[in-house]
Amino acid sequence: MQRERRQTSLGRVGRLYRGPEVYARTVGGVTDEFVDGIADLGLTHDRLTADITVYQRRGGHRFSSDDVVTAWMAAQVAPTAKCVLDIGCGLGSVLLHLAWSLPRASLVGVEAQAISFALLEVNVWVNALGERVAIHHGDLRDNALLDSLGAFDLVTGTPPYFPVDTATDAMDEQRAYARIEYRGGIEAYVAAAERRMTSDGWFVVCADSDAEPRLQRAAGEQGLTVVRRSIVIPREGRPPLFTVWALRRASAAENAAADSAFVDQPLTLRDAEGERTADARMIRAFSGFPEK
Repeated sequence: MQRERRQTSLGRVGRLYRGPEVYARTVGGVTDEFVDGIADLGLTHDRLTADITVYQRRGGHRFSSDDVVTAWMAAQVAPTAKCVLDIGCGLGSVLLHLAWSLPRASLVGVEAQAISFALLEVNVWVNALGERVAIHHGDLRDNALLDSLGAFDLVTGTPPYFPVDTATDAMDEQRAYARIEYRGGIEAYVAAAERRMTSDGWFVVCADSDAEPRLQRAAGEQGLTVVRRSIVIPREGRPPLFTVWALRRASAAENAAADSAFVDQPLTLRDAEGERTADARMIRAFSGFPEK
């Protein structure tokens, strides 16, 4: 069964990415080592944490610092979370990082984009996380799907950064859907998170820093409040790269003394000379990598 699932997932990547010829060749050539055919699909095999690796397309959407900082924030605010939902989870960067960071949690991922979901299947399998991580190929705006998943004490999301018609389409479909709000922006993510959060749950979301007014409006409409924020600066003196926010239900934030005050924790990844900062070293350590 596992071998069949592996063949199906890797084959789907080939069919969606390079066409039926690669699909047929890949399914016919998959071995127990799993790596046969990977080069033909244009995939790289990269380390997400000290113990988690992911396959991702060389010319497609790839994980980056926003995924890692999102996982870091989530682990900071909800270190004892038992049930985690990652909406719009892509190839699994935040989802799998949290599976590693929160080893006692059960996790669910929802992803609509076909090529990303195919890679997600592969990445859950290759890290042997199938017993703890359940994934669903569907749209986070599908309330029937969301309602079938249960309630979660931690929800995460990394929406696309750009509204439709405000950015040039990426030529690659996977990258286009990851960066442009074809399936909804931060408002859709806030609504989906609120629908599945427990009464004292957390929602951690990453987006373009300019989206803060939209986030605040959406949060207010859904009865959520921002209790923590990290504006991420790529290099000292430069504009923000992105922002990660942690939200709770307004009632939960008011009732929890430790969370009643807003916490603003900016992170700068490089100093003026381009050297890694203490913030960057802290994020690397969070992923289990030794200091360089």
